[in-house]
Amino acid sequence: MDVVCKKNEAVFNYRVAGIWIENGHVLLHRSANDKKWSLPGGRVALTEDSPTSLKREFLEELDIDVQIGRLIWVVENFFTYEENLFHEIGFYYTVTSDNHAMVIDQTPFYGAEGDRLVFQWIPISQLKEVELYPAFLRTALTELPSHPEHIIVKQEDEVNKG
Repeated sequence: MDVVCKKNEAVFNYRVAGIWIENGHVLLHRSANDKKWSLPGGRVALTEDSPTSLKREFLEELDIDVQIGRLIWVVENFFTYEENLFHEIGFYYTVTSDNHAMVIDQTPFYGAEGDRLVFQWIPISQLKEVELYPAFLRTALTELPSHPEHIIVKQEDEVNKG
């Protein structure tokens, strides 16, 4: 069971995301019926630690084993999506893989779950033109911090920064 709590006023979500950078490109994904991109990952399962959740999500979505690197960001993200208010806690880790079969073709592709999610390697130099959320990632991915950072993103900030 995923750690998500839906109430009338909002949805609480506990999410993990992987920062996979290869040759100046970062792997992003989006729902097939959406234009907004995010880093690959998903919801943490109840009683599952965040690195294990991230490994599981990459296996489920891409059928690929990844190595979890260091924690880069802890993000408190407040936003609206499909008319629902969200309060999301996210752990963002670097990831790598020994499987280089999918690295790097800039053509969009589907993962192991079929056509539900679209993945694409995007040049980091072009992230400012990509509808990537949370929006701070559009610039923050150009130079990862040397130690974990705590980021708070409010929807108003996203509108102003985006």
